[in-house]
Amino acid sequence: MPGTRVLLYVGLVLVNVTSIAVWIWTAKRRHLHERPSTADIAIGLVTNFLDTLGIGSYAQITALFKLRGRPADELIPGTLNVGAIVPAFLGTFMFVIAVTVDPLLLTCMLASAAGGAWLGAGVVSRMPRRAIQLFMGAALLIAAGFFAMTNLGVLPPAGTAMSLAGWRFGVAVAANFLLGALMCIGIGNYAPTMVLLGLLGMHPIAAYPIMIGSDGVLIPVASLGFFRTGRFAHGPALGLTVGGVVGTLCAFPLVNGISTHLTLMRWLVIIVIIYAAVAMLRSAGFAALLIAISAPTYGWIARRRTRVSDLRVR
Repeated sequence: MPGTRVLLYVGLVLVNVTSIAVWIWTAKRRHLHERPSTADIAIGLVTNFLDTLGIGSYAQITALFKLRGRPADELIPGTLNVGAIVPAFLGTFMFVIAVTVDPLLLTCMLASAAGGAWLGAGVVSRMPRRAIQLFMGAALLIAAGFFAMTNLGVLPPAGTAMSLAGWRFGVAVAANFLLGALMCIGIGNYAPTMVLLGLLGMHPIAAYPIMIGSDGVLIPVASLGFFRTGRFAHGPALGLTVGGVVGTLCAFPLVNGISTHLTLMRWLVIIVIIYAAVAMLRSAGFAALLIAISAPTYGWIARRRTRVSDLRVR
């Protein structure tokens, strides 16, 4: 289907060029002159290096941002998406060209991810700070769970298919819509996509162009929502962009040979992610929220115990 593949390439170029142009226009209109720090660039390089190898980057970037205390928690979702536009675009083209996957499946899954991202960005960009902290804390724990399941061999065995048909095709496309929406709150799509396609019988290498290609579409689409509201940090996003391009280019040649070391890398990432998740939930006052929710239950139990004690005394 050469026509479908050409249409896919043209669509990727148009959506990414549009998003970059809107970023430049937004920076001029809002007078955003913040420059990236060395730490921003380093974070972008390391996390996108891991991202290209299939480990993902959103959870790690969120963890590192939280550890150093900037940008503000409510700006992290937008910064993640804006800073990933160019690296994701670069990775998409390299993997889509290098790995042959059914172009119709790839195009439909990328389009559904873009639709989910547009919906998710519109919601997340208007969420209050505490809600974002709670959602992202939960997202980090979910990511850590997927990484742990991967290392422990809990995930399904690999299939061999490079395409899907029938109900499997529909399930994959519908699920990618949901994953596109969840990307906006920091739940990366790499591990869930690998699980999904593995359950549907696809070869592990087929997940790379689909999950990275989804990023190449949904990230610029989601970023348009954050540009509209201004809920992103310009300097850190630029740092993620610069470092991300370098990290992606360095990691791409190693994809086939680095798999023996991914397990150890994932365990190290899990430790950092869990720490950041706890910090994020503490910032949101999660303990106080649990107490408030459970207070009526404890009160009911206390009243029951008092009544039982009164009956025994009588």
